[in-house]
Amino acid sequence: MNSLQTTPLIRSARFPGLRALAWEGSQLYASRGYELLRAHIEDASRITWQPVARFRPSLRRRLTVTNRLTARIFRDGFHALAILPSGAIIGAIPGSIVTLRPGEGEFRQTHAITRGTRPLHITTAPGAAVYWGEYFDNAARDEVHIYGSADAGETWNVAYTFPKGAIRHVHNIVHDPWCNCLWILTGDYGDECRILRASCDFSRVEIVMQGNQQARAVAAVPAEDALYFSSDTPLELNYIYRLNRQGKLSQLAAISSSSIYGCRVGRDVFFSTMVEPSDVNRDRKVRVYGAEITAPESWHSFLAWKKDPLPMALFQYGNAFLPDGQNATTFLAVSTIAVESDDLCTSLYQVKSQ
Repeated sequence: MNSLQTTPLIRSARFPGLRALAWEGSQLYASRGYELLRAHIEDASRITWQPVARFRPSLRRRLTVTNRLTARIFRDGFHALAILPSGAIIGAIPGSIVTLRPGEGEFRQTHAITRGTRPLHITTAPGAAVYWGEYFDNAARDEVHIYGSADAGETWNVAYTFPKGAIRHVHNIVHDPWCNCLWILTGDYGDECRILRASCDFSRVEIVMQGNQQARAVAAVPAEDALYFSSDTPLELNYIYRLNRQGKLSQLAAISSSSIYGCRVGRDVFFSTMVEPSDVNRDRKVRVYGAEITAPESWHSFLAWKKDPLPMALFQYGNAFLPDGQNATTFLAVSTIAVESDDLCTSLYQVKSQ
């Protein structure tokens, strides 16, 4: 890993084998395989990870998850997490949505995923609602569902359906507390690329952007003044955008490759890029870009890791995961995979003023 600017990011701690999944105030949730851990993040020199719960996978996955390379091949472990006000926790693992009741120590499967392996994100909304969208290859362009739960992940029902031929799959659903709405991001080609705004009960769904590769997005970060998002296309150059509350779109900065993770730390917004095969995006480094909301023209690439030499199709793209949730600390958590030196590792960076 190396810093590219006079960076406001100072690495304060490093945790090999952990993947950061979600913030809940000053609590950071991370996984080691199928075990969920939690730490209170205040002083980076005194961090203790406490076990929260685990999921018991099949025997095969109990074996593959124990080795770093086989875990990468089989995409083992937790991939998304949402913490409810009740204390219930919803997670996405290969083939399942799993739920942890308050006070229990073991996740249970509450939904078997039959199309694809897992959603990219899980989101919560006011009233204890939880949502995730189907993410699968969908070569036939069948209808695509958004699933919701109103009982803390105990049962799941279809909350909204994109009709056959409308989209390929759902990339993300993001709750925006400033306008109390949901942003829905879909892909992958032509009119399938959409940024939609929905009411939290899906009684109203409207298209805000559609029809080009710059509307192909996965990462979106709501702020008081605007929605910030990054494009995720291997076909064109990628950018970070700002969509203000009046609907005006601004292109803020070019980025080196596709981006599928974003987060906020205080006044700062961050997006990461990944290394994937593309004739357009040729950068062989995973990067983290950041800027202050009050200075949206000041985007810089602050961190970078070189992709490791292992084949991407089998051992995953190089990437930097940024956890979901509301972060009340001054620390940026970054989990890297398929990169040199920091493969399957979580780092904490103290965010200093730019």
